[in-house]
Amino acid sequence: MSETIHPGTYRDKHGEEPLQFRNDGSELRTTIRGVDFAGSDFDMLEAVAGTPEHRLASFSLNRGDLCECRFTVDIALPVAMPAANGSQTTVIGTVQATIELGATSSDGRLDSQRLRLRLAFAGSDFVSAGTGDLFELELLDLQRQLPEGVYLKACINCLYSDYSPYGQASFGSMLCFRNIKDEYLRVTSKNEFWAVHGRHDRLVQETYLCGQFARRRPGTGYRG
Repeated sequence: MSETIHPGTYRDKHGEEPLQFRNDGSELRTTIRGVDFAGSDFDMLEAVAGTPEHRLASFSLNRGDLCECRFTVDIALPVAMPAANGSQTTVIGTVQATIELGATSSDGRLDSQRLRLRLAFAGSDFVSAGTGDLFELELLDLQRQLPEGVYLKACINCLYSDYSPYGQASFGSMLCFRNIKDEYLRVTSKNEFWAVHGRHDRLVQETYLCGQFARRRPGTGYRG
């Protein structure tokens, strides 16, 4: 996968500043106040190995990961929509993700974590419910709001993507089954899913798109 750039902002008790996320499809990297952070998810960003301890003094960390902060991140996302002649066209929209990470609680976890998405394209604007911390649920909430025939063209809506019954991360833990398409498409329940579980091609991010994308149809795989 080639690297893409997502502009955004970082805010904590010391103020707000612009940043850029460099995304190679599996790892997110950014630089804040001259310190390099990396991780597979926005809530799992830790300073890269070898960072001197004193340079982390201005950051709040939970088990090494950034917390007590807020990110906004702009992610370009293709949106498919009907064209005037009855065919289909694709425009590039922007999903702005606002990720709020709370403080460390007594059990060592974050005491709060919230995600809200705003989708803008072709003069339209949609906002997700912001009731949880999973990109899956917030993206699907956006999809439900879109007009008939309009859909997000990304892994979240792909026919060959699914999640593990064991659980998932907030972002970037989708299972891609493009390598065993026919077998995966015969799966219609959790019990049947175990026959393909662990045989996925790779992990993908919900907002990723490859050349083998096909729109998801209801009742497919573990997630339906």
